[in-house]
Amino acid sequence: MIDIKLVRENPELVKENIKKKFQDHKLVLVDEVVSLDKELRERKLEADTLRGKRNSVSKSIGVLMSEKKMDEANRAKQEVVEINDRLVFLEKEEERLELEVKKRMMAIPNIIASDVPLGEDDSKNVEGKKYGEPIVFDYEIPYHTDIMEKLSGIDLDSARRVSGNGFYYLMGDIARLHSAILSYARDFMINKGFTYCVPPFMIRSDAVNGVMSFEEQENMMYKIEGEDLFLIGTSEHSMIAKFKDQMLDAKELPYTMTSYSPCFRKEVGAHGIEERGVYRIHQFEKQEMIVVCKPEDSEMWYEKMWNYTVELFRSLEIPVRTLVCCSGDLADLKYKSLDVEAWSPRQKKYFEVGSCSNLTDAQARRLGIRVKDGDKKYFAHTLNNTVVAPPRMLICFLENHYNKDGSISIPEVLWPYMGGKKVLK
Repeated sequence: MIDIKLVRENPELVKENIKKKFQDHKLVLVDEVVSLDKELRERKLEADTLRGKRNSVSKSIGVLMSEKKMDEANRAKQEVVEINDRLVFLEKEEERLELEVKKRMMAIPNIIASDVPLGEDDSKNVEGKKYGEPIVFDYEIPYHTDIMEKLSGIDLDSARRVSGNGFYYLMGDIARLHSAILSYARDFMINKGFTYCVPPFMIRSDAVNGVMSFEEQENMMYKIEGEDLFLIGTSEHSMIAKFKDQMLDAKELPYTMTSYSPCFRKEVGAHGIEERGVYRIHQFEKQEMIVVCKPEDSEMWYEKMWNYTVELFRSLEIPVRTLVCCSGDLADLKYKSLDVEAWSPRQKKYFEVGSCSNLTDAQARRLGIRVKDGDKKYFAHTLNNTVVAPPRMLICFLENHYNKDGSISIPEVLWPYMGGKKVLK
């Protein structure tokens, strides 16, 4: 959520930002906020004036009564009653107008960075830099679930019978590989100075509203029926909400945390041949990183965070590239975002395995995360980034380490996490 002062003082800038995100249907929200906010401030001014008048009239009643001026005292009492009636109306109007303003402000997108490329959708995202040479083998790479099945590592049929499409059983060496990658990613981030955390896997609606836009909620979140609880779609949700309604000491910043969690997503609209297997699923596990910092440090942390993901994938001998997200592909709370994509030797193309986002103070405003820095108070900046998210990550891992005889080579960094195993056969 952006600062309402910006809407008041520079509505055209806010409208231009909306146009850059190709959300012209939201332009009307800016004018509505300006109008409603003006009315709200007028109501508050009238109420404050009446409270002052009520105090003055109330004080006069005692004086009038002591002077035996009963008629004037009764008229003053009646005036206080009328003021109170008007104040009840004004307070209800203030509450109504505040809700109307907030509802629209929550739908207005965050101001995007000046270097974000303009484009309607993800087809206009811009390639950044490649890390590692993409491998093209001189033998056929099977589909990832076929590789897993030959290693007795996955059972999709049983998962469909038990839970439906979009679920899986991982078994044996594949299940162990899945856990090994998460454990390695955890230790990788701890060694970067991040604090390890296992957060709640369910959060309340006020936390959900604080960390994501309404459109994202509709497409992602599972609601627990009969309770004010949602299953998290990523640990970022509960990790950022951890600081909800807190006044943070600037001396303690930045908070750098890496968190493990299962993730649950509806994946509304997912389709296509590459959605088979474990590419788009309703349940997966993830190692995440989040940073809460001073505004002047968020750009520096943004660069550091996505570079950590690149470094981790290269340590696993997987070629990757970065992809800068265009304006139309940014979720409403994002200032800028960059995807890390891994090379698929089978498809001979890259696909997304992580996403790094700087949300500036958009989440902090929604959640009330403020910083006390000497005499100054301001909203914190928040950032999040995927360290690794198996089992999707297993797709690129298995393809890039697949041998002609059907075995899978294990990179050296994972040997300790695989009980010394160097090859899966």
